[in-house]
This record gives sequence, structure tokens and C-alpha cells, in this order.
Amino acid sequence: MQRIFGYDLARALAIFGMIFVNFKTVMHGEHAAEVSWLKLFNLLDGRASAVFVILAGVGISLMTQQVRLSGERKDLQQARRTLLLRAAILFVIGLLYLPIWPADILHYYAVYMVIGAYALALTSKQLLWLASILAAGFPLIFVLLDYATAWNWSTLSYADLWSFQGFLRNLVFNGFHPVLPWAAFLIFGMALGRLPMQQASLRRKVFCAGLVACLLIETLGFGLRQFLIRLGYAPDLVQYLLSTTPMPPLPLYFLSALASSCALIAVCLELAERWHDTPYLRPLIHTGQLALTLYLAHVLLGMGVLEALGLLQQQSLAMALGCAMIFCVVATLFASCWRSHFKLGPLEYLLRKATAPV
Repeated sequence: MQRIFGYDLARALAIFGMIFVNFKTVMHGEHAAEVSWLKLFNLLDGRASAVFVILAGVGISLMTQQVRLSGERKDLQQARRTLLLRAAILFVIGLLYLPIWPADILHYYAVYMVIGAYALALTSKQLLWLASILAAGFPLIFVLLDYATAWNWSTLSYADLWSFQGFLRNLVFNGFHPVLPWAAFLIFGMALGRLPMQQASLRRKVFCAGLVACLLIETLGFGLRQFLIRLGYAPDLVQYLLSTTPMPPLPLYFLSALASSCALIAVCLELAERWHDTPYLRPLIHTGQLALTLYLAHVLLGMGVLEALGLLQQQSLAMALGCAMIFCVVATLFASCWRSHFKLGPLEYLLRKATAPV
């Protein structure tokens, strides 16, 4: 099957967004006189990661398309074993990475993949139902449990992460990317990956639907917040419950992130369809193909260098975003150079070799 470069382009933008968010989170101190427009980068919070996870679901559907269409039970079981093995490896990598980077997504991502592996045989309609159930699971638990349990919000540290109960709570309910509702992004991506997105008319429909839905949800959230504040409800509580930020990942956030992700992915598919072989987009496409390598490198190398230079904390927002930009440029140059010699990124190659059928 021919590779769809638009998904690589979207993956590159998702990685860039995650880099900006993470550098901003770690480096940025509170400064009174910040340039206002730079705060627009706050809109990336939780959005870039959502695109990344949705694309993982798309990738699963594309990777298993022939197996699914053939209906051969043996082939389906082999595809499932491959996914489960990849999930196990990513889970271990994530656990090893977690002491260095507490906001790691890989160990969550591995659990999403396990759910996706067992959902391979579902129809597209059943996938959407499963995604809806996973997304609805979070607000149901949210009203029963205290979301702030174990969190120190001032330092973003989690008190009992390495106890069994604390790890499970963090993984499923109140971590940075908990299985409920984040696994729903991957399952939705699996359904999206089954659509014939090579059709320009479908891409336009997905883009328009995503953009309109995102604008409506954001407008609804803003209107509800203003209305309830005028009624006398505490502004902090209203903002907490009705914001479209990822913590807590309540329905307004989930739906808005899902819609904006669809719009972005559709745009990337259109751009890559027209100009994937140009010197403007080819480096970005190569960057998206090294997503796992660059995700680990932005902390181990990028933040490692900043820590050695004493620049990792209490910097201005402009400084944090500038460092993120520099890392993205270096990452793109590295990806282009690497892909001119090798088909897969270094970690992508090792993961492929480790999970290849014997």
C-alpha cells in the first residue's frame, strides 16, 4: 500500500506542538510583561497530543488494512500479536522514561494500543461506539472521585505515582493522558483511518466538519462560562469545569480537540497530496516519519542541553518558545539528513525489528 504522506506531515506538526508545549511547561516562569500574542501557544495544550494519538489509530488501521479486509483469522491474530508486542515495548520505554519526564505519553499510549489491538475486528460503527463509551467514562468517574488526588499543582508532581493504586489511578483517571478518555482518540483514529481520505471531496468535508464543530464547541464553552459567572458562580470553578483545556479532560475539551484534530489532519492530507515532493514539505514529512525518535530526543537531548546551560527553569515565555523553535529546526534538519540515507528512524527501526514476525 502506498504511503499517505499527509499523515506524516500531520505527525510532524503534532510533534512540534508537543515540543512547544513541553518546553513551555518546563522552562517558563511567571513574568508580568509577556508579549500577549505569544500566549496563543497555550492553545496547543492537549491539542498536539490528541493529533498524535489519533494518528496512531489511523496508523493501526492502515497497517492492518489488508488483514482486516481478507478476514483471515490467523492473519488477524498475528497482527494483534504484533501490536501487543509493540505496546509492551513502548510501555517499558515509557516507564524507563517516566523518572526523567513525568509527563511521558508512551506508557499511556501503550495501553491505548492494547485496546486498539483487541478492537481490530470491529466495524467502523462499532469503533465509534467504543470511542464514545471510553470518552463518556471519564466524566462518569469524575463525579465520583477527586480528580486532584495525589497532585501538587504548583510543581505538577504526583505523590504516589509508584504505588500500585497511585499508578493505576494516574494511568486510567487523573494522569497527564489517562486512558479515560484518551484511548477514545486512538479508537476514533482507527475509524478515521478506514475512510478513503485520498478523495478530495471527503477531505473537504472532514475539514469543514472539524472546523465548524471546534468553533461551535469553543463558543458554547465561552458562552456557558460567562453565563454562569454572571449568575454568581465562582469563576475558578466555572473555568475548571467548563474549559477546553486538557486537565481535566472533560467533554468540552475532548470534543474540541477531536474536531480541531480532524481539521488539521484534513489540511495536511490536502497539502501533501499537492506538494509532498517539494523542498518545502518533504523535510516535514521526513520529520513525521521519525516521531518516536524525536519525541524521546526532545527531552533527553533538547532539555538535557538546556539543563547543562542552566536555562531549564524560570525563563521567559519568549525564551522557552525560542528554544523549542530551535529544537524543531534542528530536528527537521536531522530527519531530512537521516531519511536521505535510511528508510526508518533509529528507534523506529529497532521497534520494527523487535516486533517483526519470526
